[in-house]
Parts: sequence; structure tokens; C-alpha cells
Amino acid sequence: MKEIIEITRKLGAAIQKDECYLAYLEAKKRNDKDVQLQEDIGAFNLARMSLDNELSKQDKDEEKVKELNNNLRQIYSKIMSNPNMINFNNAKSNLERLVNMVHGMLTEMVNGADPETVEPSLSNCSGSCSGCSGCN
Repeated sequence: MKEIIEITRKLGAAIQKDECYLAYLEAKKRNDKDVQLQEDIGAFNLARMSLDNELSKQDKDEEKVKELNNNLRQIYSKIMSNPNMINFNNAKSNLERLVNMVHGMLTEMVNGADPETVEPSLSNCSGSCSGCSGCN
């Protein structure tokens, strides 16, 4: 088991050097530094709490619930249309695809596939995440 843990550490280190991971980290940093985005996320959290509070009332005001829900949706839309958030979501999706590919290969091998010949289940992948519209 010790050898497996060591190899897993090496795999983790290789993933952290991969273009997909580095793009994810950069996108995360940009999100964290985007003052407007952070303010919008804070406003979203407050709006969600207000909606949750109103929904938890026994005598909730349905009109107020509708208004709070509309406000929440508007803030969410603003957050999701922020260029830094769009970039972050794309980078996160690419990283998740990479991790899912590795997981899929490991699963196949644990189920008996030959480690030397098992292939990642990707189509049209050049192996580079730059400019990638996503793995299939």
C-alpha cells in the first residue's frame, strides 16, 4: 500500500503541473481579485439568506418571496455573466474532465483492464487544454 500512496502523490504532483490545473489556479486568483465579483457574491449570499428567512416564516408573504427570488436570480445572472466567472467555470470544467478521465482509467484498471493499454475515454483530444472547448 505504501507504494500506491507514493505513486498517487506523484500523480497528484503531475496533475498540479498540468495546463488544466494551472489555468484553474489562475482563473481562481482572478475571481478572488475581482472586487465587483466578490461584492456580487456577497450580495447573492445576503439575498439568499433573506429569501431563506422569508420562506421559513409560517406566515410568509408570497409577494415578498417572489420579489426576493427575482432579486436572487438577477444577482446570480450578473455573477455568472462576469468574464472572470465564465473563465473560472471553463477552467474548472476542464480540470474536472482531467480528474474524471484519470478516475475512469483507474476504475477500468481496477476492474481488470491492462494498465499498459487502457486508454482515456476522450475523443478528439490533443492532450492540451489550451483552447479546448471541453473533452467529450
